[in-house]
Amino acid sequence: MSLDLDTARDCLDSAIPCTIATVSGDGIPNVTYVSHAEYVDAEHLALSFQFFNKTRENVLARRAALLYATDSESGASYRLELEYLRTESEGPLFERMKARLAGIASHTGMAGVFRLRGADVYRVRGIEAVAGISAAPRPPQRKPLAALRAASCAIAACGGGFDALLDAALDALQRHFDIHHAALLMLDRAQGRLYLVGSRGYARSGIGSEIELGDGVIGVAAAQNTPIRIAYATSDYRYVHVATQADGADAQRRTEIPFPGLAHVESQLAVPIVCGGEVRGVLYVECPQQRRFGYDDEDALITLSTQLGLALDQAQAAQDEAGDVELATETAECPAGSDGTPLQVRRYREDDSIFLDDDYLIKGVAGAILWKLLDVWLAEGRNEFSNRELRLDPSLRLPDIADNLEARLVLLSRRLAERSDCLRIEKTARGRFRLHVGRPVRLAEIGKPVAA
Repeated sequence: MSLDLDTARDCLDSAIPCTIATVSGDGIPNVTYVSHAEYVDAEHLALSFQFFNKTRENVLARRAALLYATDSESGASYRLELEYLRTESEGPLFERMKARLAGIASHTGMAGVFRLRGADVYRVRGIEAVAGISAAPRPPQRKPLAALRAASCAIAACGGGFDALLDAALDALQRHFDIHHAALLMLDRAQGRLYLVGSRGYARSGIGSEIELGDGVIGVAAAQNTPIRIAYATSDYRYVHVATQADGADAQRRTEIPFPGLAHVESQLAVPIVCGGEVRGVLYVECPQQRRFGYDDEDALITLSTQLGLALDQAQAAQDEAGDVELATETAECPAGSDGTPLQVRRYREDDSIFLDDDYLIKGVAGAILWKLLDVWLAEGRNEFSNRELRLDPSLRLPDIADNLEARLVLLSRRLAERSDCLRIEKTARGRFRLHVGRPVRLAEIGKPVAA
Protein backbone atom coordinates (compact mmCIF):
# COMPACT_ATOMS: atom_id res chain seq x y z
CA MET A 1 0.00 0.00 0.00
CA SER A 2 1.29 3.45 -0.96
CA LEU A 3 1.53 5.69 2.11
CA ASP A 4 1.93 9.43 2.45
CA LEU A 5 2.73 11.57 5.47
CA ASP A 6 -0.94 11.96 6.43
CA THR A 7 -0.86 8.28 7.40
CA ALA A 8 1.82 8.92 10.02
CA ARG A 9 0.76 12.44 10.99
CA ASP A 10 -0.30 11.49 14.53
CA CYS A 11 3.14 9.99 15.14
CA LEU A 12 4.70 13.42 14.71
CA ASP A 13 2.38 14.74 17.43
CA SER A 14 3.17 11.81 19.71
CA ALA A 15 4.50 11.81 23.25
CA ILE A 16 7.20 9.41 21.99
CA PRO A 17 10.11 11.32 20.38
CA CYS A 18 11.05 10.35 16.84
CA THR A 19 14.41 8.70 16.22
CA ILE A 20 16.63 9.82 13.35
CA ALA A 21 19.38 7.76 11.68
CA THR A 22 22.03 9.37 9.49
CA VAL A 23 25.31 8.30 7.89
CA SER A 24 28.53 10.29 7.72
CA GLY A 25 30.46 10.96 4.54
CA ASP A 26 32.76 8.02 5.33
CA GLY A 27 29.91 5.60 6.04
CA ILE A 28 29.62 5.71 9.85
CA PRO A 29 25.99 5.56 11.07
CA ASN A 30 24.58 7.72 13.85
CA VAL A 31 21.23 7.36 15.66
CA THR A 32 19.65 9.90 18.03
CA TYR A 33 16.34 11.39 19.14
CA VAL A 34 14.66 14.39 17.52
CA SER A 35 13.15 16.91 19.91
CA HIS A 36 10.31 17.87 17.58
CA ALA A 37 8.96 16.85 14.18
CA GLU A 38 6.39 19.09 12.45
CA TYR A 39 3.95 18.14 9.70
CA VAL A 40 4.20 20.55 6.75
CA ASP A 41 2.07 18.82 4.11
CA ALA A 42 1.48 15.30 2.73
CA GLU A 43 4.99 15.24 1.23
CA HIS A 44 7.10 17.34 3.61
CA LEU A 45 7.98 17.55 7.29
CA ALA A 46 10.34 19.64 9.37
CA LEU A 47 12.71 18.60 12.15
CA SER A 48 14.00 20.88 14.87
CA PHE A 49 17.63 21.96 14.46
CA GLN A 50 19.08 22.88 17.83
CA PHE A 51 22.69 21.71 18.02
CA PHE A 52 25.71 21.59 15.75
CA ASN A 53 26.21 17.84 16.31
CA LYS A 54 27.01 14.69 14.39
CA THR A 55 23.47 14.36 13.03
CA ARG A 56 23.62 17.88 11.62
CA GLU A 57 26.99 17.22 10.05
CA ASN A 58 25.75 13.99 8.45
CA VAL A 59 22.56 15.61 7.11
CA LEU A 60 24.52 18.37 5.41
CA ALA A 61 27.01 15.87 3.98
CA ARG A 62 24.58 13.24 2.63
CA ARG A 63 21.26 15.20 2.59
CA ALA A 64 19.49 11.99 3.60
CA ALA A 65 18.04 10.55 6.82
CA LEU A 66 15.78 7.79 8.09
CA LEU A 67 13.14 8.70 10.68
CA TYR A 68 11.42 6.21 13.01
CA ALA A 69 8.09 7.51 14.36
CA THR A 70 5.62 5.90 16.77
CA ASP A 71 2.08 6.84 17.74
CA SER A 72 2.00 6.80 21.56
CA GLU A 73 -1.74 6.01 21.65
CA SER A 74 -2.03 3.21 19.08
CA GLY A 75 1.57 1.93 18.93
CA ALA A 76 1.62 2.18 15.11
CA SER A 77 5.19 2.76 13.89
CA TYR A 78 6.65 3.90 10.59
CA ARG A 79 10.02 4.37 8.93
CA LEU A 80 10.27 7.51 6.81
CA GLU A 81 12.96 8.01 4.17
CA LEU A 82 13.85 11.70 4.10
CA GLU A 83 15.70 14.05 1.75
CA TYR A 84 16.98 17.29 3.29
CA LEU A 85 15.92 20.40 1.34
CA ARG A 86 16.62 23.54 3.36
CA THR A 87 16.70 25.21 6.77
CA GLU A 88 14.30 28.02 7.69
CA SER A 89 15.36 30.32 10.51
CA GLU A 90 12.41 32.72 10.38
CA GLY A 91 8.82 32.86 9.23
CA PRO A 92 5.60 30.96 10.07
CA LEU A 93 7.05 27.42 10.12
CA PHE A 94 9.98 28.47 12.27
CA GLU A 95 7.70 30.29 14.73
CA ARG A 96 5.31 27.31 14.99
CA MET A 97 8.17 24.97 15.79
CA LYS A 98 9.81 27.43 18.16
CA ALA A 99 6.61 27.63 20.21
CA ARG A 100 6.05 23.86 20.21
CA LEU A 101 9.66 23.25 21.21
CA ALA A 102 9.34 25.67 24.13
CA GLY A 103 6.51 23.53 25.52
CA ILE A 104 8.43 20.30 25.00
CA ALA A 105 11.54 21.77 26.62
CA SER A 106 9.55 22.89 29.66
CA HIS A 107 7.84 19.50 29.94
CA THR A 108 11.12 17.59 29.79
CA GLY A 109 13.09 19.90 32.07
CA MET A 110 15.22 21.24 29.21
CA ALA A 111 13.90 24.80 29.10
CA GLY A 112 17.38 26.22 29.60
CA VAL A 113 18.96 23.92 27.00
CA PHE A 114 16.64 23.71 24.00
CA ARG A 115 16.89 26.64 21.60
CA LEU A 116 15.64 26.35 18.06
CA ARG A 117 18.26 27.42 15.54
CA GLY A 118 16.24 26.45 12.50
CA ALA A 119 13.50 24.30 11.01
CA ASP A 120 15.07 21.67 8.75
CA VAL A 121 12.64 20.91 5.93
CA TYR A 122 12.69 17.43 4.36
CA ARG A 123 10.91 15.78 1.46
CA VAL A 124 9.40 12.43 2.43
CA ARG A 125 10.63 10.05 -0.27
CA GLY A 126 9.01 6.94 1.18
CA ILE A 127 7.03 5.65 4.17
CA GLU A 128 7.05 2.05 5.39
CA ALA A 129 4.89 0.63 8.15
CA VAL A 130 7.06 -1.30 10.60
CA ALA A 131 6.40 -5.02 10.10
CA GLY A 132 5.24 -7.10 13.07
CA ILE A 133 3.76 -4.17 14.98
CA SER A 134 -0.02 -4.20 15.08
CA ALA A 135 -1.61 -0.96 16.06
CA ALA A 136 -3.82 -1.24 19.14
CA PRO A 137 -7.36 0.14 18.93
CA ARG A 138 -7.42 3.82 19.69
CA PRO A 139 -9.34 4.99 22.73
CA PRO A 140 -12.57 6.85 21.96
CA GLN A 141 -11.69 10.10 20.24
CA ARG A 142 -13.44 13.41 19.88
CA LYS A 143 -14.67 13.96 16.33
CA PRO A 144 -13.49 17.42 15.25
CA LEU A 145 -15.00 17.02 11.78
CA ALA A 146 -18.48 16.44 13.20
CA ALA A 147 -17.98 19.37 15.58
CA LEU A 148 -16.85 21.55 12.67
CA ARG A 149 -19.97 20.66 10.70
CA ALA A 150 -22.27 21.62 13.58
CA ALA A 151 -20.34 24.81 14.35
CA SER A 152 -20.30 25.86 10.68
CA CYS A 153 -24.07 25.40 10.49
CA ALA A 154 -24.49 27.55 13.60
CA ILE A 155 -22.41 30.37 12.10
CA ALA A 156 -24.16 30.12 8.73
CA ALA A 157 -27.56 30.31 10.43
CA CYS A 158 -26.60 33.36 12.52
CA GLY A 159 -28.36 36.41 11.20
CA GLY A 160 -27.93 38.81 14.08
CA GLY A 161 -24.94 40.83 12.90
CA PHE A 162 -21.32 41.16 13.98
CA ASP A 163 -21.72 40.72 17.74
CA ALA A 164 -24.10 37.78 17.27
CA LEU A 165 -21.49 36.06 15.07
CA LEU A 166 -18.87 36.43 17.81
CA ASP A 167 -21.21 34.85 20.35
CA ALA A 168 -22.24 32.07 17.94
CA ALA A 169 -18.60 31.10 17.36
CA LEU A 170 -17.72 31.05 21.07
CA ASP A 171 -20.90 29.14 21.95
CA ALA A 172 -20.14 26.58 19.20
CA LEU A 173 -16.67 25.93 20.63
CA GLN A 174 -18.18 25.04 23.98
CA ARG A 175 -21.18 23.11 22.72
CA HIS A 176 -19.70 21.18 19.79
CA PHE A 177 -15.94 21.06 20.41
CA ASP A 178 -16.13 20.68 24.20
CA ILE A 179 -13.74 23.62 24.52
CA HIS A 180 -14.57 25.59 27.65
CA HIS A 181 -11.97 28.36 27.64
CA ALA A 182 -11.79 30.55 24.55
CA ALA A 183 -11.29 34.15 23.43
CA LEU A 184 -11.83 36.12 20.24
CA LEU A 185 -9.60 39.07 19.43
CA MET A 186 -9.64 41.55 16.55
CA LEU A 187 -6.56 43.20 15.06
CA ASP A 188 -5.84 46.92 15.30
CA ARG A 189 -3.31 47.00 12.48
CA ALA A 190 -2.45 50.69 12.87
CA GLN A 191 -1.47 50.23 16.52
CA GLY A 192 0.02 46.74 16.12
CA ARG A 193 -2.25 45.27 18.79
CA LEU A 194 -5.10 42.81 19.18
CA TYR A 195 -8.07 43.69 21.37
CA LEU A 196 -10.39 41.16 22.97
CA VAL A 197 -14.07 41.37 21.98
CA GLY A 198 -15.44 38.12 23.40
CA SER A 199 -14.53 35.24 25.73
CA ARG A 200 -15.96 32.15 27.39
CA GLY A 201 -15.14 30.22 30.56
CA TYR A 202 -13.40 32.87 32.64
CA ALA A 203 -14.32 34.60 35.88
CA ARG A 204 -13.87 37.95 34.15
CA SER A 205 -14.46 38.54 30.45
CA GLY A 206 -11.36 40.64 29.79
CA ILE A 207 -13.27 42.66 27.15
CA GLY A 208 -10.98 45.41 25.88
CA SER A 209 -7.72 43.82 27.01
CA GLU A 210 -4.92 44.04 24.47
CA ILE A 211 -2.01 41.94 23.24
CA GLU A 212 0.90 43.21 21.17
CA LEU A 213 1.66 41.60 17.82
CA GLY A 214 4.33 38.96 18.41
CA ASP A 215 3.54 38.63 22.13
CA GLY A 216 2.81 35.06 23.27
CA VAL A 217 0.85 32.45 21.37
CA ILE A 218 -1.83 34.91 20.27
CA GLY A 219 0.51 37.66 19.14
CA VAL A 220 2.77 35.29 17.20
CA ALA A 221 -0.20 33.67 15.44
CA ALA A 222 -1.37 37.09 14.24
CA ALA A 223 2.08 38.41 13.32
CA GLN A 224 3.03 35.30 11.32
CA ASN A 225 -0.47 34.41 10.02
CA THR A 226 -0.03 30.84 11.20
CA PRO A 227 -1.61 28.61 13.85
CA ILE A 228 0.43 28.22 17.01
CA ARG A 229 -0.24 25.10 19.08
CA ILE A 230 1.49 24.11 22.33
CA ALA A 231 0.92 20.78 24.06
CA TYR A 232 2.68 21.43 27.38
CA ALA A 233 2.88 24.34 29.79
CA THR A 234 5.58 26.91 29.04
CA SER A 235 6.04 30.39 30.45
CA ASP A 236 7.76 31.47 27.22
CA TYR A 237 4.46 31.71 25.34
CA ARG A 238 2.05 32.63 28.10
CA TYR A 239 0.62 36.11 27.95
CA VAL A 240 1.41 37.59 31.36
CA HIS A 241 -0.48 40.76 32.21
CA VAL A 242 1.52 43.47 33.91
CA ALA A 243 -0.56 46.50 34.92
CA THR A 244 1.30 49.72 34.17
CA GLN A 245 0.74 53.01 35.93
CA ALA A 246 1.80 56.42 34.72
CA ASP A 247 4.02 58.71 36.77
CA GLY A 248 3.51 62.20 38.15
CA ALA A 249 0.16 63.91 37.58
CA ASP A 250 -1.22 60.84 35.83
CA ALA A 251 -0.44 58.48 38.71
CA GLN A 252 -4.07 57.36 38.91
CA ARG A 253 -4.39 56.75 35.18
CA ARG A 254 -4.22 53.00 34.83
CA THR A 255 -5.44 51.82 31.43
CA GLU A 256 -4.46 48.16 31.31
CA ILE A 257 -7.27 45.60 31.34
CA PRO A 258 -6.09 42.15 32.56
CA PHE A 259 -6.29 39.47 29.89
CA PRO A 260 -8.42 36.52 31.07
CA GLY A 261 -6.79 33.13 31.34
CA LEU A 262 -6.45 29.96 33.32
CA ALA A 263 -4.17 30.06 36.33
CA HIS A 264 -2.58 26.83 35.10
CA VAL A 265 -2.69 26.04 31.40
CA GLU A 266 -1.03 23.10 29.61
CA SER A 267 -2.48 23.23 26.08
CA GLN A 268 -2.86 26.32 23.91
CA LEU A 269 -3.99 26.86 20.34
CA ALA A 270 -4.19 30.23 18.57
CA VAL A 271 -5.59 30.37 15.04
CA PRO A 272 -5.58 33.54 12.90
CA ILE A 273 -8.90 34.77 11.54
CA VAL A 274 -8.17 35.60 7.91
CA CYS A 275 -10.23 37.23 5.17
CA GLY A 276 -8.95 38.22 1.74
CA GLY A 277 -5.46 37.05 2.68
CA GLU A 278 -5.26 39.49 5.61
CA VAL A 279 -5.29 38.69 9.31
CA ARG A 280 -8.36 40.25 10.94
CA GLY A 281 -8.08 38.64 14.35
CA VAL A 282 -7.27 35.50 16.35
CA LEU A 283 -9.33 32.67 17.82
CA TYR A 284 -7.62 31.41 20.99
CA VAL A 285 -8.42 28.31 23.06
CA GLU A 286 -6.66 26.79 26.08
CA CYS A 287 -6.99 23.86 28.46
CA PRO A 288 -5.42 22.62 31.73
CA GLN A 289 -4.98 19.17 30.15
CA GLN A 290 -1.74 18.24 28.39
CA ARG A 291 -1.90 17.54 24.64
CA ARG A 292 -5.58 18.52 24.50
CA PHE A 293 -5.38 19.92 20.96
CA GLY A 294 -4.02 17.82 18.11
CA TYR A 295 -3.59 18.24 14.38
CA ASP A 296 -7.27 17.43 13.74
CA ASP A 297 -8.39 20.13 16.21
CA GLU A 298 -6.02 22.57 14.54
CA ASP A 299 -7.41 21.76 11.08
CA ALA A 300 -10.99 22.12 12.29
CA LEU A 301 -10.44 25.48 14.01
CA ILE A 302 -8.52 26.84 11.01
CA THR A 303 -11.49 25.98 8.82
CA LEU A 304 -13.95 27.45 11.32
CA SER A 305 -11.90 30.65 11.60
CA THR A 306 -11.81 31.01 7.82
CA GLN A 307 -15.61 30.82 7.70
CA LEU A 308 -15.89 33.20 10.66
CA GLY A 309 -13.53 35.70 9.01
CA LEU A 310 -15.65 35.80 5.87
CA ALA A 311 -18.90 36.08 7.86
CA LEU A 312 -17.53 38.92 10.01
CA ASP A 313 -16.29 40.76 6.92
CA GLN A 314 -19.70 40.47 5.29
CA ALA A 315 -21.41 41.66 8.47
CA GLN A 316 -19.11 44.70 8.63
CA ALA A 317 -19.76 45.51 4.96
CA ALA A 318 -23.51 45.26 5.48
CA GLN A 319 -23.32 47.74 8.37
CA ASP A 320 -21.10 50.21 6.50
CA GLU A 321 -23.26 50.10 3.37
CA ALA A 322 -26.54 50.60 5.22
CA GLY A 323 -28.48 53.57 3.87
CA ASP A 324 -28.07 56.82 5.76
CA VAL A 325 -31.72 57.65 6.37
CA GLU A 326 -32.72 60.72 8.35
CA LEU A 327 -31.79 60.09 11.96
CA ALA A 328 -34.48 60.63 14.56
CA THR A 329 -33.82 62.80 17.59
CA GLU A 330 -35.32 61.32 20.73
CA THR A 331 -36.02 63.27 23.88
CA ALA A 332 -33.01 62.60 26.08
CA GLU A 333 -33.75 60.28 29.00
CA CYS A 334 -31.65 62.45 31.30
CA PRO A 335 -30.88 65.94 29.93
CA ALA A 336 -27.56 67.48 30.88
CA GLY A 337 -29.17 69.92 33.28
CA SER A 338 -31.51 67.57 35.13
CA ASP A 339 -31.17 66.51 38.74
CA GLY A 340 -28.87 63.72 39.81
CA THR A 341 -25.16 63.25 40.42
CA PRO A 342 -23.38 64.08 37.16
CA LEU A 343 -21.23 61.39 35.55
CA GLN A 344 -17.74 62.78 35.11
CA VAL A 345 -16.31 61.60 31.79
CA ARG A 346 -12.59 62.25 31.31
CA ARG A 347 -10.81 61.89 28.00
CA TYR A 348 -7.03 61.87 27.64
CA ARG A 349 -6.33 63.20 24.16
CA GLU A 350 -3.00 61.41 23.85
CA ASP A 351 -4.57 57.97 23.39
CA ASP A 352 -8.33 58.67 23.63
CA SER A 353 -8.54 56.83 26.94
CA ILE A 354 -11.88 57.34 28.67
CA PHE A 355 -12.62 57.33 32.41
CA LEU A 356 -16.10 57.27 33.91
CA ASP A 357 -15.61 59.11 37.18
CA ASP A 358 -12.38 57.40 38.32
CA ASP A 359 -13.05 54.08 36.58
CA TYR A 360 -11.11 53.33 33.40
CA LEU A 361 -13.37 52.26 30.53
CA ILE A 362 -11.63 52.09 27.14
CA LYS A 363 -9.10 53.81 24.90
CA GLY A 364 -8.17 54.18 21.24
CA VAL A 365 -10.79 54.23 18.50
CA ALA A 366 -13.56 52.97 20.81
CA GLY A 367 -12.77 55.77 23.27
CA ALA A 368 -12.86 58.42 20.54
CA ILE A 369 -16.23 57.11 19.38
CA LEU A 370 -17.80 57.32 22.85
CA TRP A 371 -16.49 60.86 23.30
CA LYS A 372 -18.01 61.87 19.95
CA LEU A 373 -21.39 60.34 20.83
CA LEU A 374 -21.54 62.11 24.20
CA ASP A 375 -20.43 65.40 22.68
CA VAL A 376 -23.23 65.25 20.08
CA TRP A 377 -25.75 64.18 22.72
CA LEU A 378 -24.89 67.18 24.92
CA ALA A 379 -24.73 69.70 22.05
CA GLU A 380 -27.73 68.56 19.99
CA GLY A 381 -29.77 66.28 22.24
CA ARG A 382 -29.46 63.59 19.56
CA ASN A 383 -28.88 59.97 20.55
CA GLU A 384 -29.46 58.19 17.21
CA PHE A 385 -26.34 57.47 15.15
CA SER A 386 -25.20 55.49 12.11
CA ASN A 387 -22.03 53.59 11.23
CA ARG A 388 -21.65 55.65 8.07
CA GLU A 389 -21.83 58.88 10.05
CA LEU A 390 -18.90 57.72 12.18
CA ARG A 391 -16.99 56.39 9.20
CA LEU A 392 -17.13 59.78 7.45
CA ASP A 393 -16.31 61.87 10.52
CA PRO A 394 -12.70 63.17 10.11
CA SER A 395 -12.45 64.13 13.79
CA LEU A 396 -12.40 60.44 14.78
CA ARG A 397 -9.28 59.73 12.69
CA LEU A 398 -10.57 56.25 11.96
CA PRO A 399 -8.13 53.81 10.36
CA ASP A 400 -8.72 52.04 7.06
CA ILE A 401 -12.12 50.39 6.57
CA ALA A 402 -10.49 46.97 6.98
CA ASP A 403 -9.84 47.99 10.60
CA ASN A 404 -13.34 46.96 11.63
CA LEU A 405 -15.58 49.78 12.87
CA GLU A 406 -18.33 47.34 13.85
CA ALA A 407 -15.86 45.48 16.07
CA ARG A 408 -15.06 48.77 17.87
CA LEU A 409 -18.76 49.39 18.47
CA VAL A 410 -19.19 45.87 19.84
CA LEU A 411 -16.17 46.39 22.09
CA LEU A 412 -17.53 49.71 23.35
CA SER A 413 -21.03 48.31 23.90
CA ARG A 414 -19.74 45.35 25.89
CA ARG A 415 -17.41 47.45 28.04
CA LEU A 416 -20.24 49.82 28.85
CA ALA A 417 -22.47 46.89 29.79
CA GLU A 418 -19.80 45.69 32.23
CA ARG A 419 -18.58 49.00 33.65
CA SER A 420 -21.44 51.51 33.56
CA ASP A 421 -24.93 51.59 35.06
CA CYS A 422 -26.01 54.69 33.12
CA LEU A 423 -24.51 54.46 29.63
CA ARG A 424 -25.28 51.84 27.01
CA ILE A 425 -25.44 51.37 23.26
CA GLU A 426 -28.33 49.60 21.58
CA LYS A 427 -28.53 48.46 17.95
CA THR A 428 -31.71 49.78 16.35
CA ALA A 429 -31.31 48.70 12.71
CA ARG A 430 -28.64 47.71 10.22
CA GLY A 431 -25.83 50.24 10.52
CA ARG A 432 -27.69 52.27 13.16
CA PHE A 433 -27.64 52.43 16.95
CA ARG A 434 -28.89 54.44 19.92
CA LEU A 435 -26.99 55.88 22.88
CA HIS A 436 -28.84 55.63 26.20
CA VAL A 437 -27.78 58.08 28.93
CA GLY A 438 -29.20 57.67 32.42
CA ARG A 439 -27.46 60.48 34.31
CA PRO A 440 -26.33 64.05 33.64
CA VAL A 441 -22.90 64.06 32.01
CA ARG A 442 -19.91 66.38 32.44
CA LEU A 443 -17.08 66.13 29.91
CA ALA A 444 -13.44 67.01 30.59
CA GLU A 445 -10.51 66.74 28.16
CA ILE A 446 -6.92 66.43 29.33
CA GLY A 447 -3.81 66.96 27.25
CA LYS A 448 -2.95 68.61 23.95
CA PRO A 449 -5.11 67.98 20.88
CA VAL A 450 -3.82 65.24 18.56
CA ALA A 451 -3.27 66.31 14.95
CA ALA A 452 -5.65 64.69 12.47
